[in-house]
Amino acid sequence: MHRVMERIRQEIWPALDETDGPVAAAPRVAFREILHRFWPDARPFRRWLIPTLLFVALGPALETATIWLYKLLVDEVLAPRDLTLFPTIALAYIGMTILAGLVSFGDDFLSTWVSERFLLNLRTRVFAHLQRLPLHFFETHRRGDLVARLTDDVDEVESLLVSGVADFLSYLLRIVFFGGALLFLSWRLALLAALVLPFFWLASRSFSCRIKLVAREQRRRDGAISAVVEEGLANVALVQAYNLQEVESARFEREARGNLAAQMALTRMKALFTPLLDLFELGGVLVVVGAGVWELSQSNLTLGGLLVFLTYLTQLLSPVRGLSQLISSTAAASAGAERIIELLDEPVAIDHREAGALRVPEGGGLRFERVSFAYPESERQALTDVSFAVEPGRTLAIVGASGAGKSTLMRLLLRFYDPTAGRVLLGEHDLRDFNPSAFRDNLAVVLQDSLVFAGTIRDNIAHGRLGASDREIVAAAKAADAHAFITALPDGYDAVIGQGGASLSGGQRQRLAIARALIRDAPILLLDEPTTGLDAGAAERIMDPLRRLMADRTSVVISHNLLTTRDADEIIVLDDGQIVERGSHDALMSRNGAYARLYRLHAPDPLKRVEDRELAGVA
Repeated sequence: MHRVMERIRQEIWPALDETDGPVAAAPRVAFREILHRFWPDARPFRRWLIPTLLFVALGPALETATIWLYKLLVDEVLAPRDLTLFPTIALAYIGMTILAGLVSFGDDFLSTWVSERFLLNLRTRVFAHLQRLPLHFFETHRRGDLVARLTDDVDEVESLLVSGVADFLSYLLRIVFFGGALLFLSWRLALLAALVLPFFWLASRSFSCRIKLVAREQRRRDGAISAVVEEGLANVALVQAYNLQEVESARFEREARGNLAAQMALTRMKALFTPLLDLFELGGVLVVVGAGVWELSQSNLTLGGLLVFLTYLTQLLSPVRGLSQLISSTAAASAGAERIIELLDEPVAIDHREAGALRVPEGGGLRFERVSFAYPESERQALTDVSFAVEPGRTLAIVGASGAGKSTLMRLLLRFYDPTAGRVLLGEHDLRDFNPSAFRDNLAVVLQDSLVFAGTIRDNIAHGRLGASDREIVAAAKAADAHAFITALPDGYDAVIGQGGASLSGGQRQRLAIARALIRDAPILLLDEPTTGLDAGAAERIMDPLRRLMADRTSVVISHNLLTTRDADEIIVLDDGQIVERGSHDALMSRNGAYARLYRLHAPDPLKRVEDRELAGVA
């Protein structure tokens, strides 16, 4: 065995070293902790435990009785050549077979019903937890690996705690029933047969730890393959544009090669485990056959008794083998459970603090009080001592070069993060005193990326306010100047948008985002680079719906395009996470400072010349 394990190490580890290795192995967790973490998910199905146990118990009982009929057939019919009891035994066989079929159907149906609903509940819980994790988590974890955890690894948890428990009980009951029958037939032969059982356990214990080690690596490689596939398909346009097809294929092959090495090592170990148990089984059966022949010659056992004893013995070794292999399977499945536990242990973005959550006040302004913030696992301050206020119904624009801290400020306003120092206030209350869900119900957001969902245009607009009527959806689309292009589509509002909205232009996607914000009709509006990716003409056309959106709302606008900030009541300029200028557009232009330089950099030439003339007059 040592040489086999050494060969596996020589084959698997070099292949894994060639891979990208982007998915780290999950921390190891004891089986007791796995049971403690996931057994509560089976709580809704515990009322089905009694009928499940009944089916599990009836199966081995019927199997034991059916085998016993074979003894009667040999001893009472075949040996004496007397057919008197044959019809009764035949009818008993038929009845047992029909009953066993009904029990098997009930067992299969009920166990599948329970296991699939367990999977549904656990998968939903894990996905709901994923939705609450901070953005930083998704920036540092590959989506393909997360998909693998949500699908394959959740399956492993089910096989460990639901199907595995049912199999364990079934194997155990078979051992009890068949073992009892063996003792009833011949306690001396039964004790002799029992000597082979320790070899099964020793073999399973020897292999289980090794199988778990290889299985953990194989699960990790599965996640890595999913991550490479997801990235390659998501960026297929970039791959083709830069002729990176061969590079991506080679990257996929590296990950697949590592997975192949791990899978083959796992298969080799399991394949070695099976014939080793076969050898122990054969040796035990041959010993018992020899002793049984002696018992038969001494008239201590009938021919039918010996044949049935050997049948029970082979049937007993099958659940013993299954129990041994279940231990190895449990070791392998626990690797998937460890990856789910690692995911569930990730802290959520914000503590909801349900008990003391305040009601969100109407018409409250926003205020930053000496706010500083650094991202997790980063020593650099993204914001330092930032203070400003936005009065109700007024507009604040935030500008600055890339990396100045604008997006970080928006994430704090959305409560994706909380400040590491200082406070963000709504009215007179810290945002941390509000339930995040209730607070976000008062926000309308147009993000830098015009995000759309796969579905109809109608559904995409209605995401702003679930349950909105068709009339409200059309009104929002008209206000966002989206109605014209929507009705020009073959299916109008029922036109299906593909994943990522690739069938729409950037301006069309942005109009849908504005319509989604309009239909929400929230008192607070956050605009994060609303004209990013649009040409000058499209950006100018979208300004009117943006102005309608901002009317009479407390608005915060972040933009590189300073033409969208000219009408703001106040403009603040960020640089390296700090406010370096603030004031109205005219006041900041007259200072000829950082804002004026940014404005001249982004303004079209005609306006640029106008501003230059204004500055010359001031000078």
